Amino acid sequence: MTTAKLIVAYPQPTNIEAFEKAYREEHVPLAIRNLDGMTKIVATKVMASPQGAPPFYRVAEVHFPSRQALQHCAGSEGGKATLANAMKISSGGPPVIMIAEEETFSF
Repeated sequence: MTTAKLIVAYPQPTNIEAFEKAYREEHVPLAIRNLDGMTKIVATKVMASPQGAPPFYRVAEVHFPSRQALQHCAGSEGGKATLANAMKISSGGPPVIMIAEEETFSF
């Protein structure tokens, strides 16, 4: 089964405590309220990399049942407000935003 997801990769913040507070108390609740059609959010905190300092601090994946559902959400007022907020809280520079298809293989 193929689904779609919006990936937001946040660079290392200038102030981790301030970023975490804004992310948890402001951004995630905003996303939950505004992102119609999403099926889940996976929020990953990058701890280390064998290649040196990781370029990203957090990677958020917002899952949708289809690319059409993702596009509809991204074009909505709620989607635009949530993406604007992601830019606002990203103190280490603008986040990298990607649209991806996900294939799941079960074993």
